[in-house]
Amino acid sequence: MSTVAAVAVVLLSALAVLPWACGPRSLAEQGVPGQGRPSEPARQVDAAVLLDITRAAVVAGASVPGALAALAEALPPAQGGPLDRVVTALRLGASWPEAWHGTPQGYRNLQHALEPAWTGGVSPVPLLRQAADTVRVRRTSRAREAAARLGVRLVLPLGLCLLPAFVLLGLVPVLLSTGAGLFGG
Repeated sequence: MSTVAAVAVVLLSALAVLPWACGPRSLAEQGVPGQGRPSEPARQVDAAVLLDITRAAVVAGASVPGALAALAEALPPAQGGPLDRVVTALRLGASWPEAWHGTPQGYRNLQHALEPAWTGGVSPVPLLRQAADTVRVRRTSRAREAAARLGVRLVLPLGLCLLPAFVLLGLVPVLLSTGAGLFGG
């Protein structure tokens, strides 16, 4: 009986450690040269913050190109470069779609919120506020969905670890002492 219990404990322990032992590793840990983590992470300003800053600039009295130019100057070069090209194109007389052609997808909310101001003279402040709120609501929704998925994914590993431990530490001693009392006593 003790040999079977020892084998069961070893197998269950190996099964519990298996996800950590065989889990995905980063490319740097696998020895792939030049594919690890960058030495300094690229800083990106959040899309909702971009919309809020633009709204603040417009409320302060800046024109649409002026607000975009100030935003482009304040951002890191990798993120501000596309906005700088948009400002240059607008100041040279390009149409709204031509000026925004080729910009990354991360600027679409900003583009759509400012378009009525540029083409029709409408105040962009409510549109910028609504776009920022929409970005935040979507992010919150995605975070809640990810948390729900995490809960479902944790059920199996926790069950595989806790159920054998409960059986081995909680039920087996009680059954052994009860069986010894009934049959041996």
